[in-house]
Amino acid sequence: MAVDYPKRFGWVGLGAMGFPMATQLLQNSSANLWIFDVDQRVLNRFASDAPDGRVRIATNAKQVADESECILTIVPAGKHVKEVYLSPEVGLLAGNTSGKVFIDCSTIDIETSKTVGDAVKMSDPQNSVAFFDCPVSGGTAGAEKGIITFMCGIAAEDEKFPLIHAILKTMGKSILPMGGRGLGLAAKLSNNYLSGIIALATSEAMNLGMKLGIDPKILSDCLDKGSAANWVNSTVNPVPGVCPDAVTSKGYEGGFKVQLMEKDMKLAAEAAHNAGAKLVLGETAIGAYVSAASDPRYRDKDSRVVYKWLVDPRD
Repeated sequence: MAVDYPKRFGWVGLGAMGFPMATQLLQNSSANLWIFDVDQRVLNRFASDAPDGRVRIATNAKQVADESECILTIVPAGKHVKEVYLSPEVGLLAGNTSGKVFIDCSTIDIETSKTVGDAVKMSDPQNSVAFFDCPVSGGTAGAEKGIITFMCGIAAEDEKFPLIHAILKTMGKSILPMGGRGLGLAAKLSNNYLSGIIALATSEAMNLGMKLGIDPKILSDCLDKGSAANWVNSTVNPVPGVCPDAVTSKGYEGGFKVQLMEKDMKLAAEAAHNAGAKLVLGETAIGAYVSAASDPRYRDKDSRVVYKWLVDPRD
């Protein structure tokens, strides 16, 4: 199905994921891009690296909305999403929203996303504006390569999905329609809950095998061939040196910060409570990430630094 692809995009949030995602959007489309972030330095860096004439720096989120046909947002938490969209005079919804598409890729609680989505719809009396929750998975390395997964709060048969698919395909490999509003976030919270537990379990298993005398690379290769095979072990093993190109072998610098994993695990637990879904492992795993994120040795490091929290001597 042919889609009316936007010629002018807006982007709010150029953090660890947003920066490479927006870069991919520029590289894989001919559209122009209006950008905004609270950090002026990152705005200047992005604009200086961009093709001539295709990127403009906005003074606030409102200008991004005014100047764009499709606006993507990716910020750390629900309170930031509210600020970006709902701030009087300078937020996205203070601008012209008529006929526009808003795609929020942030990982936040479902209730906040629905509140913001309602406000987006109410901002346009003609009811021609659209809002979708489309959080992402695949890490900064995946974002830099354009191979991340988008979990989209939209049904496959929705008339807007071909457009959403075409836009997100410039930045990712898998564009998954999860069935409807809020279900993109439902999938992402489920994903990160499992990912966080797998990383912790992989750390424990690696530590166990190493304590018993197995070389860590040999152990990782063994796990990869058995019933314990998982993406964390094979791609970003928590033990430094096992995956030489991963952030875990580079001082845990970059990647998905441990405090963000703490946030997402708590959001998943809250969602489970609200839905009446029983969690057995959640409390213990959350406790591990809370402890690691509160330790200055590990805070701001990639979340797989939970391995170091596990094996390093406590103060």
